[in-house]
Amino acid sequence: MNESMKTILGRRSIRKFKPEHISAEEMDYIVQAGVFAASSKNDQDSLIVVVKDKAVRDRLSELNARIAGGSGDPFYGAPDLAIVFGDSNFPNWKQDAALSLGNMMNMAKAQGIGSCWINRAMETFELAEGRAMARAWGIPDSFKGVGYCILGYPDCEDPKPAPRKPGRIVTVE
Repeated sequence: MNESMKTILGRRSIRKFKPEHISAEEMDYIVQAGVFAASSKNDQDSLIVVVKDKAVRDRLSELNARIAGGSGDPFYGAPDLAIVFGDSNFPNWKQDAALSLGNMMNMAKAQGIGSCWINRAMETFELAEGRAMARAWGIPDSFKGVGYCILGYPDCEDPKPAPRKPGRIVTVE
C-alpha cells in the first residue's frame, strides 16, 4: 500500500491534545496542502486563517460553545487552529473550502499531527463579534466561515476506525 493511502486510511479525528504548539514548518505544510486543494474552475476561492494566539483561540472557542448551547471547549484543548473561509461570490465556495479542510487534515496526519474538523465557523463569523474579528484580519464580508481545523500533537492513541457501512459504492459499467 502506498504512503498516501496509508495516511488516508489512518487519519482519525483527534480530540485530546498536548499543549505545545506545532512547529511553523509543520503548520506551513498543512496550510500549503489547503491552498493546493482542488477548486471549481480553479477559482481558488478559499482563504485560510491560522490562529496561534491563545487569547484569540480561546475567544473563538467561547463563541463556538455558545452557538452550540454549551460551555466546554469545542476545540478539545488543541493549541492551534486554522479557519477556512470561502468567498460566497463563487458558486462552489463551500465545496472548495471543504476540499481545503480535507487536504489539511490529511497533511496533518502525514506529519503525526492530530486534527479534527469543527463546525460552526459560519455561525461564529455571522455574529457581530466574529465579523469584527474577520474584518480586523482583512477578510472581506463576502468570505464566510466554513470550518475550523483544530491542530496539535495528539495526547492519546489514534481511535480505531469505525466499520464502513456497506453499499456505499455503486459501479455503473
